[in-house]
Amino acid sequence: MNVSVLANSLIGSEIIKIGNEVNDMKSKGTDIANLTIGDFDPSIFPIPEALKDAIIEAYNQHQTNYPPADGILALRETIVELLKDRYNLDFKSNEILVSGGSRPLIYATYLALVDPGDKVIYPAPSWNNNHYCHLSSAEGIAVETTEETNFMPTAAVLKPHLKDATLLALCSPLNPTGTMFTKDQLEEICDIVIEENKSRSAGEKPLYVMYDQIYSLLTFDKEHINPVSLRPEMRDYTIYIDGTSKCLAATGVRVGWGFGPAAVIAKMKAFLTHIGAWAPKAEQVAVAKYFSDKAQVDTFLAAFKSQIRLSLDTIYDGFQEMKAEGFAVDAIVPMGAIYLTLKIDYIGKTTPSGQVLKDSADVNFYLIKEAQAALVPFSAFGTDETKSWFRASVGGCSLKGIQEMIPRIKKALAQLS
Repeated sequence: MNVSVLANSLIGSEIIKIGNEVNDMKSKGTDIANLTIGDFDPSIFPIPEALKDAIIEAYNQHQTNYPPADGILALRETIVELLKDRYNLDFKSNEILVSGGSRPLIYATYLALVDPGDKVIYPAPSWNNNHYCHLSSAEGIAVETTEETNFMPTAAVLKPHLKDATLLALCSPLNPTGTMFTKDQLEEICDIVIEENKSRSAGEKPLYVMYDQIYSLLTFDKEHINPVSLRPEMRDYTIYIDGTSKCLAATGVRVGWGFGPAAVIAKMKAFLTHIGAWAPKAEQVAVAKYFSDKAQVDTFLAAFKSQIRLSLDTIYDGFQEMKAEGFAVDAIVPMGAIYLTLKIDYIGKTTPSGQVLKDSADVNFYLIKEAQAALVPFSAFGTDETKSWFRASVGGCSLKGIQEMIPRIKKALAQLS
């Protein structure tokens, strides 16, 4: 069947490919530590009980018709207060857009700002910007980052690409690394964006920043920072992406929100109106009620973050012990989100069966089969397959499963020559 050029040229998800392999093994009875998908196993990480009760209550109250296209007012007003309290940001309800999770908001940002052929700059690794560039016919500029900056982009590596660019896509805490901007790093990036925009004429599109902070409430020892709080001049061209999916383990509840300049938010709303990517009304009612009680949110977050960090620290400590024993591995200290950055430097090694591990995908599938441990190589996030870095996502695996996985990885790596 003939289909569109776009449909024919879509790039498959490496994460889904890995997930299919894992699911196939699980269907055959293999007990595997699945650290692939950025999701939560509800039996390990359930949503807050009060949120669940509020959702049920909203359905019992027949909150089942269409919500307003930009989200119910009660939720947008709750978000206004949340932004003031937690981020020192002052936005009005008409500058907030609610949708079914954060993905429609990211896509709407691209559609509202980017014309075919426009330059979009994003760090590598990062989540899905290459796909959104493809969907919007943008010229994606993937800027490689390094472990020296915890894989966060710096002003120095971004600045050469800013001229004539339309969008700079940033994320902190970053998916896939779980690392975060320092205050100095983000201030320097804001300054070069402001400088670039001052150089543009009145008729030109500014350089916009999409700031994905979906993991902002899941930070550990470091404080989350954002562009507009650091540089108020950024307000006119920063679009934020946020929501409940990660901070409340509520990926299936599908309530996300974006906020930014009213004119841009209005255009994003128009796109989502045609797509119909609204969060269910009952869930919106429940989220508004839940977030209006700050003490209850803080109580949940404290326990939730402690549980996540224990899983992340267990992997980190296990890899540091292996490193001390001479294994070619490393890990970056967890800072936020549900991810840990791992180095497994075994490309070029040979398995007991004689297979040479020629790239990071080979290393990953070797560990899936021999250690029953499934990770995601950074090549799934835009880096080169010759890089030996991987993402571990802890939301879908129990602490016991992680503890049992570490010696299996050690044994599998020891068999390589």
